[in-house]
Amino acid sequence: MNKTARRFAHVFACGIIAVSAAAAFQKQPKPKSQKEVDAIQAMFKATTADAQIAAAENLLSNFSDTEFKSLALFMEADSYSRKNQFEKSVVFGERALEADPQNYQAMLLLARQYAAHTTENDLDKEEKLNKATKYANDAVAMIAKAEKPNPAVTDAQWDAAKKDYNAQAHEAMGMIADVRKKYDVSATEYKTALDGMMTPDPATMVRYAIAQEHQGKFDEAIATLDKVISDPNSQPVVKQFATNEKTKATNAKNAVKK
Repeated sequence: MNKTARRFAHVFACGIIAVSAAAAFQKQPKPKSQKEVDAIQAMFKATTADAQIAAAENLLSNFSDTEFKSLALFMEADSYSRKNQFEKSVVFGERALEADPQNYQAMLLLARQYAAHTTENDLDKEEKLNKATKYANDAVAMIAKAEKPNPAVTDAQWDAAKKDYNAQAHEAMGMIADVRKKYDVSATEYKTALDGMMTPDPATMVRYAIAQEHQGKFDEAIATLDKVISDPNSQPVVKQFATNEKTKATNAKNAVKK
């Protein structure tokens, strides 16, 4: 489960049953039987994307009237995202929104998916980027109105969660600006995202550094990349990418000096 889904499960946990994003606006969904409880638990206990998809499908097929429909569909969308299956991730993300139009977790996922899978040469570039922008902005609007989902969540936990959610929206906006080559905008969005995160994401820091490079701010980019390289929480693949990017930034800086 990725960071988004982990935050989702943590903040909306109610005992051992997680509630959907809709609980921020209305009564918490409730299972109607112990068998449904077991199915929901299985969905959260799944340790792989395939297992989580199977568990979500089991819940949806065996409990057609479940109040956890939007949650299950969102978790399938998130799982397909981890499997790098863009089309399926989008399909299930949009189904999650159909089940609950206020599911800002689904909005955030869709914003990021569309932004991450759009290139400057796509014939439908603007259509996809406009969708990503709408989803990100809609999520920010929903998050601003969201109330604490249940008494078990402290005010501090909820405030931190909302900041993380907003950070995800701003990161998506940064990715959108990158595709449009508006690097001053993307740098601002990435900085806003990083400032809002409880723990700055090394991958977002790399995106921020690349935006700095595109603006010719090589010293700032190198400093940002050094933080990623020295961060013990950086995944090896991210650390290696940051190292390669630092070499590029250093070479570009030296080329400017000549």
